[in-house]
Amino acid sequence: MLWGVAAALLANVLFSAGFVIEKRALSSLPPLSAARPGQVVAHLLRSPLWLLGAISLLLGFAAQLAVYRTLPLVAAQGLFVTGLVMLLLLSALFLGERSTGRERQAMVAIVAALVMIVFSLHESTEKISKLAPLPVLLAICLPSLALALGLFLSAERRSRRRHRLPTAGVPYGVAVGFLYGVSSLAIKGAAGLIDVADVPGTAIAMLTSPYPYILLFTGSTGLILSQTALQRCRASLIVPVCTTVNFLFAVVSGTIAFAEPLPGEPLRLALRLGGAALAVSVLLALPRHDEPAPDAAPEPGRESDTPPSPEPGTTGAETEPEASTGTGTGTGTGTSTADAPAPHHPEPRKGSGHHVHPLP
Repeated sequence: MLWGVAAALLANVLFSAGFVIEKRALSSLPPLSAARPGQVVAHLLRSPLWLLGAISLLLGFAAQLAVYRTLPLVAAQGLFVTGLVMLLLLSALFLGERSTGRERQAMVAIVAALVMIVFSLHESTEKISKLAPLPVLLAICLPSLALALGLFLSAERRSRRRHRLPTAGVPYGVAVGFLYGVSSLAIKGAAGLIDVADVPGTAIAMLTSPYPYILLFTGSTGLILSQTALQRCRASLIVPVCTTVNFLFAVVSGTIAFAEPLPGEPLRLALRLGGAALAVSVLLALPRHDEPAPDAAPEPGRESDTPPSPEPGTTGAETEPEASTGTGTGTGTGTSTADAPAPHHPEPRKGSGHHVHPLP
């Protein structure tokens, strides 16, 4: 139990540091698009700073293997949530991202949820399952992966709409959270196949199981989607949303797939379920849009989205400037050129902006 808690805290440090380093590296890269995955990978691999962040994340995933072998899935996910507090501090320190009051309250709620889950583990003798039936696992993972991709594409379409509010990244975080939730189930299953005393047998068991192939898909897809979202939105919001969705998905689906029972004692059960419910409230409380800058000036060379209002009495259609009419003395009579006979003179160049004066 103690080694599992220590491994979870180490994974939190590695994950938080990795996300912050990657976010710092993404700020100096060209705009990324999930529609061009090859270009995204090429940009990322050319950034030494991003590679350092990726190594930190990979070490965090390795630490997760030790956690899932020693702790129940619900408890392990609850401990991973503690990394959000560390991420919030690192984002403010190294990225200059200032969280809102609502987000700070959400972090307090996350800590409270963590305490409830840890207390539900005290002197617990719960069974730690290692494998999940393949039909049940696929019935959970495949629709979840489709939902994750659909949510991300929907968020991409909404981000291109005009007159939209600045997105805070919640839809992106939910989509990536489903991907990482499926990945958590695969890591849990892969951890159950590891036998340090039989390395060849472990390799054969891995290759004949669905876990490495699920990890390959979620890892490659999650790389493109998460880096695109992380570049566009604040890490201090994307990662908490992603972690919360990952936690809830892994708790619910993992309990079904791996048949890990919930605590039988009423107090432990209340703490475990209460902590999960509190984590749900955190996701619902997070703002869906960033506040627009109060004095944000329009970008140079960019026209306003709102067309100018037409003058009273006009139809708003594009018209040519009115030509003044004269009486031979050069004084205007106020008569429109549409009422007076048109003098014979060359047409002005369209768009020149000059009035046409009749020859004396």
